[in-house]
Amino acid sequence: MEKSIDLPPPRIGRFRHIVNLLRTAPRTAKFGMVIVGLYAFVAIFAPWLAPYGEAETVSRIPFDGWSSDHLLGTDRLGRDFLSRLIYGARNSISIALITTLISCTIGCMTGVFSALVGGIVDQVISRFVDAIMSVPDLIFILMVLSIFGSSIPNLIMIIALLTSTRFFRISRAAALNVGSLDFVEAARVRGEGLVWISVNEIFPNILPLILSELGMRFCFIFLSIAALSFLGVGIQPPAAEWGSMVRENAALINMGDITPLIPAAAIALLTISVNFIVDWLLNTASGLTDEN
Repeated sequence: MEKSIDLPPPRIGRFRHIVNLLRTAPRTAKFGMVIVGLYAFVAIFAPWLAPYGEAETVSRIPFDGWSSDHLLGTDRLGRDFLSRLIYGARNSISIALITTLISCTIGCMTGVFSALVGGIVDQVISRFVDAIMSVPDLIFILMVLSIFGSSIPNLIMIIALLTSTRFFRISRAAALNVGSLDFVEAARVRGEGLVWISVNEIFPNILPLILSELGMRFCFIFLSIAALSFLGVGIQPPAAEWGSMVRENAALINMGDITPLIPAAAIALLTISVNFIVDWLLNTASGLTDEN
């Protein structure tokens, strides 16, 4: 009698798996990805999309109205508002993205290291992080920037340091859970080092959680930079930034002009879109965890 051989189902390639995830994503996540992609396109190609230069004075009339030459009018110095809005996308998003990546790198590396080493080292690092988190972020940022100056490198480093504490707590808690599992203990018994265990055993298992936290922290940093620029201590002129554009042109609101609300709406739309994507990633990661 011939016996039928049951072949294992073919493994889906990584690229095809990503395509299937994107295809089954909810409409909110697809909307968020389209908006984020559009923002990224504008930020990358800002010099080619903007009709005028970032700080170029194109009109002698401050707060000139909307026209065919200046689609969104001009600001108080006669600079084209649309051009500064486009350049503001590059400045705001790039600085927020760089700050998020730096803070994620610092926080995740420190958190995983602290979880794997444990003992007094873990206690010292954790108490230091608790001390930093006990100080309100805005007060801490304003204090440091008033001492060292409101330059972009200072802005990036201070926000990255503060935000890295959130990545530290998330990565440390996740690494402690994964570190107690059998396959990590087996790696320790085999004599694998901390770096090998971190790269091959810990990070692949906590990556979905880190990615979701990355999106949420990006929104927080993006809003923080806009708020600081609105207060006058963030990205300094003549560089265009959406928060400072709202402050500089706020007088138009009293004239019944909604132009200053456009950069505020751009900030809100990007934040909402990123949150849509983060929610989808969280639901996808939790679904995969339940199946496993």
